[in-house]
Amino acid sequence: MNDAARKLAPLAKDQAEQHYREAPNNLEAEQALLGAILVNNDAFYRVSDFLKPVHLYEPLHRRIFEIAGEIIRMSKTANPVTVKTFLKADEKVGDLTVAQYLARLAAEAVSIINAEDYGRAIYDLALRRSLITIGEDMVNIAYDAPLDMPPQSQIEDAERRLFELAETGRYDGGFQSFNDAVALAIDMAGQAFERDGHLSGISTGIHSLDGKMGGLQRSDLIILAGRPGMGKTSLATNIAYNIAAAYEPEVQPDGSFKAKNGGVVGFYSLEMSSEQLATRIISEQTEVSSSKIRRGDISEADFEKLVACSQMMQKVPLYIDQTGGISIAQLAARARRLKRQRGLDVLVVDYIQLMTGSKKSGENRVQEITEITTGLKALGKELNVPIIALSQLSRAVESREDKRPQLSDLRESGSIEQDADVVLFVFREEYYVKNMEPRDEFDPKYEEWKMQMEKVKGTADVIIAKQRHGPTGTVKLAFQSEFTRFSDLADPSFTQYEH
Repeated sequence: MNDAARKLAPLAKDQAEQHYREAPNNLEAEQALLGAILVNNDAFYRVSDFLKPVHLYEPLHRRIFEIAGEIIRMSKTANPVTVKTFLKADEKVGDLTVAQYLARLAAEAVSIINAEDYGRAIYDLALRRSLITIGEDMVNIAYDAPLDMPPQSQIEDAERRLFELAETGRYDGGFQSFNDAVALAIDMAGQAFERDGHLSGISTGIHSLDGKMGGLQRSDLIILAGRPGMGKTSLATNIAYNIAAAYEPEVQPDGSFKAKNGGVVGFYSLEMSSEQLATRIISEQTEVSSSKIRRGDISEADFEKLVACSQMMQKVPLYIDQTGGISIAQLAARARRLKRQRGLDVLVVDYIQLMTGSKKSGENRVQEITEITTGLKALGKELNVPIIALSQLSRAVESREDKRPQLSDLRESGSIEQDADVVLFVFREEYYVKNMEPRDEFDPKYEEWKMQMEKVKGTADVIIAKQRHGPTGTVKLAFQSEFTRFSDLADPSFTQYEH
């Protein structure tokens, strides 16, 4: 061995020792917690809302925690005797059998008072291990630089994984036991029972629509479509403001806030500026025509109304992003950030056709729309919020005698119709009847037109063309075009009919 090699040998040895680092863990804390649970099963309920078997480091400890949890949930007693029957009898822990190990855990148990502290310590170490895994993956991917993963998509992937870790304490997804799924379903039913109007979802503020849909369901993709002039942006704005204005926070045990009623709303306005959107909402709330507000053609009394309304609206948790041509990846990143910083209960996108996909080479517009709707559906599930996405309809509607929209009218419709949980169409017959007005008021058809106009004036149909969890049908609403406001009809007999 030459001199250079001799000098490098001890250095390499030192570096090898330095580089071997055990993942953060605390086996003593795990033992102390398991011992407390085996002695007093109440200790399990101190930690069960945040600590899962996957958070424990030692595989045997994971199994003990999981088995004890299942026994306790069945209202039976978990102790060394009942737990050992579910573990391999010949398994050894050092010199001890599993039965002896369980007995030792119970004998050396700490008091139940400390159980939550130990649980928190275990949970924090599990998060640190997950952070290390994400960090190592980031470094390795950045070094390898795969051709199909540009740096921007690596940033988005890392952000998604970090968001999932921050939200749920784990980022691996994977299977969920049916037991947990049933518990979530029962929780949802309980929340619906306690919420105003007994809705399983978030109320839109329009009762006849809520009656059909049960409110906006979490993780649903709701497509709201219509031809220009039908009022789809107005309806989306009305719903967004109603939800934000009804927001009533409730403090959770961990100090965070959750919406008891209403919710925090994120509104992506790709077509209109935030000022135009605010003008619409002010007009709807104050009953001062938006065209008058824009022209400044208002009285002193109207102006006082506007000022009072704006002061009230400043407290409303409605956040507007007016970036035009935003990509699905940017939209997802900003929505995650909003949820982390301010909370998020509903997301509105106005509208799908103004968004861009990742623009892979040779990709056509239909594929791009498919990427966008698939991305919106995945984002709704990831953030656990309903997403209302507006969409244009094809011109085929205009060439038909019956102007009522149908699912096949959705532009680039295949993926939109497929990914959506709910498809709503806004249809105002008044718009079409108004355009058919005879030029001569002495025309014999004028009276017939006038009667037809009286019949449809001030009304709008919201057609529920698809709904995964409920009936399809039509909801009749009142529409005041000068204030761009949708509301329930005064006469409930006209409200809705099914098909």
